[in-house]
Amino acid sequence: MSKTAIPEFFVYGEPAQALDVGFLHVETVLARASVHRGQVQAHKHPQMAQITFWISGSGTYRIEDETWSFSAPTVSFMPSGVVHGFSIEPGTDAIVISIADAALGGVAEHSLLPLDQPVFVTGRGEATLWDKLAGIIGMIQSEYAEALPGLEKILPPLIAVALSGIARLDADSHSVAVPTAVALAGRLRRLIDRHFRDDWPVERYVETLGTTRHLLDKAARQVLGTGVRQAVSERRLIEAKRLLLFTVRPVEDIAYETGFNDPAYFSRFFHAAAGMSPAAWRRERLEKAVGSRQ
Repeated sequence: MSKTAIPEFFVYGEPAQALDVGFLHVETVLARASVHRGQVQAHKHPQMAQITFWISGSGTYRIEDETWSFSAPTVSFMPSGVVHGFSIEPGTDAIVISIADAALGGVAEHSLLPLDQPVFVTGRGEATLWDKLAGIIGMIQSEYAEALPGLEKILPPLIAVALSGIARLDADSHSVAVPTAVALAGRLRRLIDRHFRDDWPVERYVETLGTTRHLLDKAARQVLGTGVRQAVSERRLIEAKRLLLFTVRPVEDIAYETGFNDPAYFSRFFHAAAGMSPAAWRRERLEKAVGSRQ
């Protein structure tokens, strides 16, 4: 698949945009049929991964330079930055779950599926496992549509179960070759998820991944949109925002939890990145959340 001028989208047909911490989105392929008309051209999503569970019909799926024919049931997991597209027959539909990398980091530690490589699984395989996966995907779709209080706490664990269900499928799975830079950036992202609290220097990431600083920084900028050091800082900021928004822990505890030995320095770091103090950011976000429910 040619990488020339590959477009980047939020969801297909909508320009890429900054994603809120904890961002999740669920919709069907048919819901966007007026945009793609059955032909989703090669594209990628920056800072957002997707699960696509095909519930009916058939078509052709493309990931990077590989192409497969498929029929339902079929499921894929697509990390951010991976080029993909598909063509489908009339009446073909899928449930698409989009999750920001910012939210995926918290899901990763509870998932059996490695989240740095694309996965494409098709075929009947063991029917019980497909039925279980269909059930959990349907539950995610239902929870999202109903939008009841506590949604932001319920959906991530369900998504971790869905990802683990993909890993367990006893079916014909297709390994996907991705460009070296995409693979390296994916491995870096997983390593940052595990060690962003440990204040590793860039050289330790380079050594652990068995590459050079130049190649690692180039891959990070190409796929993640930023250098290695900034990627680590952004991951710490994301975790801080997640804890501020979804817990009642004091700011000082959150500073230590995200790898800062000095809460005052953490507050300066947060203010420089978010434009306000951690406490003010939490207060503003909670007020917006309350207002949106009224």
